[in-house]
Amino acid sequence: EVQLAESGGGSVQAGGSLRLSCVASGSTYRSCMGWFRQAPGKPREGVAAIDGEEVDRTRYADSVKGRFTISLDNAKKTLYLQMNSLTPEDTALYYCAAKRGICWLPSLSVSDYDSWGLGTQVTVSS
Repeated sequence: EVQLAESGGGSVQAGGSLRLSCVASGSTYRSCMGWFRQAPGKPREGVAAIDGEEVDRTRYADSVKGRFTISLDNAKKTLYLQMNSLTPEDTALYYCAAKRGICWLPSLSVSDYDSWGLGTQVTVSS
């Protein structure tokens, strides 16, 4: 079983940047990895995903395209999410997730992932 631990969240003003990290431990072979977020009263949504074996294959939610960048350092077993031009609408608890099996397409669907971290809070003030 893989364990995932997020870090890097915090409070920033609109227009600011943050970089989230997610360290994987345990049985770390996974194919797709992704970042998700959940704001109070809203369902969890996919933000960005990456193919763990072909890291040029990425996918982003329309709401973050051009602002967020997902990357993976397999040597360090660490997933990153660089977030720029943050807005109050980006305020949420951010989760790292991993999926077993072949990554046919980096997925933004919650149901495709079987391992989750506990989350890191991102708060953006106007």
